[in-house]
Amino acid sequence: MDPIKVDFSKKDGGKKKEIVIPPEKAALKIILSVLCTLVFAAIAFYVMLPAINFKSYDFYLYIGLVAASYVVFNGLFANVMNKPEYLPYVKKRAIVPGIVIAALVVVVGIGYAVSSEFFRAESYSNIIDVRTDSDFSAEIEEQNAESFSAIPKLDEEAAAQLATRALGVLESKGYVSQFTVYPEYTQINYKETPVRVAPLQYANIIKWFTNTRNGFPGYVVIDMANESTEFVETENSIRYSPAEHFGKLLKRHLRFEYPTYMFADATFEIDDNGVPYWICARLDKTIGLFGGTDVIGAVVVRADSETGESAYYTVEEIKNSPELQWLDRIYDSDLLVEQYNFYGKYQNGFWNSILGQRDVITTTANYNYIAKDDDVWMYTGVTSVTSDQSITGFVLVNQRTKEAVYYRVTGGTEYSAQQAAQGRVKDLGYTATFPLLLNIGGEPTYFLSLKDDSNIVQQYALINVAQYNNNKMGATGTDLKKCLESYVAALKGSGIKVDIDTDAVIDPSTNNNDEPAKEALTVSGTIADIRTAVMGGESYYYIKLDSNAAYFSIAASKDETVVILNKGDSVTVTYEDEGAIIDAKSIKLN
Repeated sequence: MDPIKVDFSKKDGGKKKEIVIPPEKAALKIILSVLCTLVFAAIAFYVMLPAINFKSYDFYLYIGLVAASYVVFNGLFANVMNKPEYLPYVKKRAIVPGIVIAALVVVVGIGYAVSSEFFRAESYSNIIDVRTDSDFSAEIEEQNAESFSAIPKLDEEAAAQLATRALGVLESKGYVSQFTVYPEYTQINYKETPVRVAPLQYANIIKWFTNTRNGFPGYVVIDMANESTEFVETENSIRYSPAEHFGKLLKRHLRFEYPTYMFADATFEIDDNGVPYWICARLDKTIGLFGGTDVIGAVVVRADSETGESAYYTVEEIKNSPELQWLDRIYDSDLLVEQYNFYGKYQNGFWNSILGQRDVITTTANYNYIAKDDDVWMYTGVTSVTSDQSITGFVLVNQRTKEAVYYRVTGGTEYSAQQAAQGRVKDLGYTATFPLLLNIGGEPTYFLSLKDDSNIVQQYALINVAQYNNNKMGATGTDLKKCLESYVAALKGSGIKVDIDTDAVIDPSTNNNDEPAKEALTVSGTIADIRTAVMGGESYYYIKLDSNAAYFSIAASKDETVVILNKGDSVTVTYEDEGAIIDAKSIKLN
């Protein structure tokens, strides 16, 4: 039993002090508490990975937890739960950690206040420079047959659906069911082609144990134009990734290399030679202590390096260095949207954003990407805070340089265009992707893909931005050429001159392999028999002509003409193969 050491303290300020009874071997227990606290600090740092930076909330949380851990260990070694007479002693030992925690709370509170939008509205409004003296038809390249054929048709969900197909090649390499696709589909320009690239992840923790020594064998490339996927095997295995653990976890590797840097989420890119990298934007707080998040540089980590070699570049170096032009995404889309919304909200001060709301604008609900000047630009619609159906314009922001341009265009929001496109095929139940912004004949135009329940693209739509609710100023089609032909005809019917050769449009998704395209055959005749069947939720029509013994099969979603056909109609069928039942490419009334 520990000897009782009583401290008969004098009264202080009329209040009697608590009797402080130190435990036996108090000095040793203090040393043990300090050692345990240091061990806890090391483990907590390894797990939490906070930036050692006074502008990081995580750093204050980490210091607070370490200080609190000392109090906990001191109480444990004093056995205060079983010997409450030592509680005053533990309280006394907690004074310094308590002061530290209180100081942290005060600093965070003051830092939050001086960084708040209430006090710094003007600074927030200037966090991004936006050029407004722009001309959409002059600055956004008008689509021609070649560029229209190369537009991306997949959104992230459709790309994810296709990405898993590329993993079949791993079976021949002895990696059956070992990997899945990591849910990180970065859109970049690769050899002047819009693609999404995705790394791998382990199928489960057991697969990590059996494969981590060798790393990941490659990555997936999804061609957004021809809707094809490819698994690219790297010469050296990919060693560092957000899907790894322990020392190979990318975040942990970065933290020990750059302990004071604050990072955004890493993005996966490949250079012009197909070498994989992780692009890790370095963040800074530019307003007060915690406000005005912005990018000041990036750490580029070679993903297939044995040692995880990396290099840091400032924003200016990334903007101006020819060797770094392949980098496409330094600024995260959500960060750019946040900065633009600050710009649109506080142009006339804080109170105006709440009360009068004069000239207050905000972005629409989502965003997409377009290729411009060999860079990836995020674009989103801009609307007034009092409107939910119409836009005042668009903003395009370069994800490498943060150059921002606002284009004044009135019309419907992207959501309105999605509703309009879906309304054109409502009987088929397709879902429209978030639209791309195109310049067709000088007209701002939404391009959308229409997907079935399996996220497979079935049709395409073009909706005029300014006249989105005019049924005549839009078009759908089962292929790019047909869709564009209908839309161009609508524009010309409204007196808009369009100089685009629709006959030269090629849909790469219809011929995305190395086999030569089959010669198209045609046959004409009168419909002798017509039958229907529903398979997988799709309506199919089987048509027999009096001039041919075969039945020609075609889905209603592929050619809407078949819905109105009857026996006795004279038609021309385009097809490629032979057989008793032949897949038709199109069926047209004569």
